Amino acid sequence: MGFGKILIIDEDKNTCSILKSTLEKDNTTVILSHDGEDALIKFSALKPDMVLLDVMISKTDGWQICREIRQKSNTPLIIISAKNEVFDKVLGLELGADDYIVKPFDIKEVIARIKAVHRRYCLSGDIENREVSYEKLTINMTKYELRVNGVLKDTPPKELELLFCLASNPNRVFTRDQLLDEVWGFEYYGDSRTVDVHIKRLREKLEGVSEKWALKTVWGIGYKFELDETKK
Repeated sequence: MGFGKILIIDEDKNTCSILKSTLEKDNTTVILSHDGEDALIKFSALKPDMVLLDVMISKTDGWQICREIRQKSNTPLIIISAKNEVFDKVLGLELGADDYIVKPFDIKEVIARIKAVHRRYCLSGDIENREVSYEKLTINMTKYELRVNGVLKDTPPKELELLFCLASNPNRVFTRDQLLDEVWGFEYYGDSRTVDVHIKRLREKLEGVSEKWALKTVWGIGYKFELDETKK
């Protein structure tokens, strides 16, 4: 069926060749870029449907490429890198990557993960009701907007997706692992502190906005969007 257009950003010509030949067999158009400056130009001009990014790249730092893509787009992005420390994986996720694959990789695993990310984005596009609203709070996933007291708040995609997941299920308790699976949707490597970081940033935006709802910590378990329906 193919995955539309995929932009591969990697200096390693061998890696690019393996990915390109495999993806093209699946009717996917592959765009190659071997440095950061060229990658950002091609991303803006060609509007790929997905990005595979090696953060160890010249001219523009790979982490910065991830930041810039996330500032302007919610395009699915998978990091493929030889950096295998937990810190690097957590950083990639916090910057908005949808998955993180460590080199050397098995090409079958890469394709499986591409399919998983592609499927999640396709499914999310099929959902009609992509907005939830409470007092002084509106989360719109079609426009990827968060409004607090009617004011549009600049919110990274993963923060917004995490809040939407919780707010769509008021008073349901999620473990950190469940939230990782629901929002990031892949087998997570390392600890789950990235959820805590995202919750902390969301609370900074939502602190004291309403007495009817709040992001609550359920000690020893995880988090919930607590809705107090008794308060008018």
